[in-house]
Amino acid sequence: MTLLRRTLLASAAALALTPAAAFAQDSIKVGEINHYKRMAAFAEPYKKGIELALKEINEDGGVLGKPLEFIFRDDQGDPAEAIKIAEELMTRDGTVMFTGSILSHVGLALSSFAAEKKYLYLASEPLADTLVWKSGNPYTFRLRASTWIQAAMLAEQAATTDAVKYATIAPNYAYGTEAVEAFKANLKMLKPEVEFVAEQWPALFNIDAGAEVQALERAKPDAIFNVTFGTDLAKFVREGGDRGLFDGRDVYGLLTGEPEYLEPLGDEAPEGWFVTGFPWYGFEDGIPGKIFVDAYVEETGETPKIGSVVGYMTAQSIAAAIEKAGATDTESLRMAFEGLDVENTPIGTLHYREIDNQSSLGAWVGTTAVEDGKGVMVNWEYKDPAAYTPSDEDVSAMRPAE
Repeated sequence: MTLLRRTLLASAAALALTPAAAFAQDSIKVGEINHYKRMAAFAEPYKKGIELALKEINEDGGVLGKPLEFIFRDDQGDPAEAIKIAEELMTRDGTVMFTGSILSHVGLALSSFAAEKKYLYLASEPLADTLVWKSGNPYTFRLRASTWIQAAMLAEQAATTDAVKYATIAPNYAYGTEAVEAFKANLKMLKPEVEFVAEQWPALFNIDAGAEVQALERAKPDAIFNVTFGTDLAKFVREGGDRGLFDGRDVYGLLTGEPEYLEPLGDEAPEGWFVTGFPWYGFEDGIPGKIFVDAYVEETGETPKIGSVVGYMTAQSIAAAIEKAGATDTESLRMAFEGLDVENTPIGTLHYREIDNQSSLGAWVGTTAVEDGKGVMVNWEYKDPAAYTPSDEDVSAMRPAE
């Protein structure tokens, strides 16, 4: 054996003993697919939430005696690219399952891939109801509360007012169309006399806010249901505020109270809207949510977003499922997720329903206000989803036969 060969073998052996090399070889890998460049403001806090949970999990011994590792991949918000990445994660990278996606149409594509390949997918952030109902499958689980749940919470409040004529505005893709459908269905159940006098469907992240505001104003609604988010929301709020669209009208905003969307508005944030969101700044000491907030701020130096807490609970859920399964093969993990209880999350115990693979994460609802030049939620409360979920019979009827 030459001196060069002996040197190379010795170096390789030494490398194999380093913690980094051991982690790479012995860790349990999970694929994470998301829109890290296209939607960085939303995906990065989510990633930091995952990383905080991973740090805590691995410092506590990992899962099944091994470190838990996430492989982060960027799909650019493209369903075809997301499926390509999922295939690579499954066949090349040795991941035991995959998770991720913010946009619902990407999540639906990944869910179809999971069903076809019998490869487990935890849809962490997509909100479309179809994901676990009409297009549900045994290999797809979902963490966030659905559009139906959150829209029902807003409809409950809307039904207590005198408003009868409603207008809606939502991005023209799965999340937006299903959110409007859910709000209309729930409000009409509670108050049959309501009517919807206008529906606006701007293209996602390409809103013509002036035209949309003008069209809504022409319809003369008593109240507005808004589903726009991100840059579309900012443009809609500013244009609507300048033109007086919101004066004297009740406005209900799905996701509007989430820090990702409310904070960038600063003192231009709308006041008096009833919204779903994440009022982390109002959590009291000692509750699980405040413990998470404090840990996140200490670890990242940043205040949390809704994506932060979703990312954190994503990693917690996967670790709990692996521990329950006692294995990492797909069928063991799938069965472990059915009826899974995840302890010590920011909302307490999180449960995954066996009937539709949906988690028990609810939503925070409250009213928007501006305090110290910042948009916040006031008079808020956390609502459990149980009271807003369709009956087991209705859910079973919606899901495809397995």
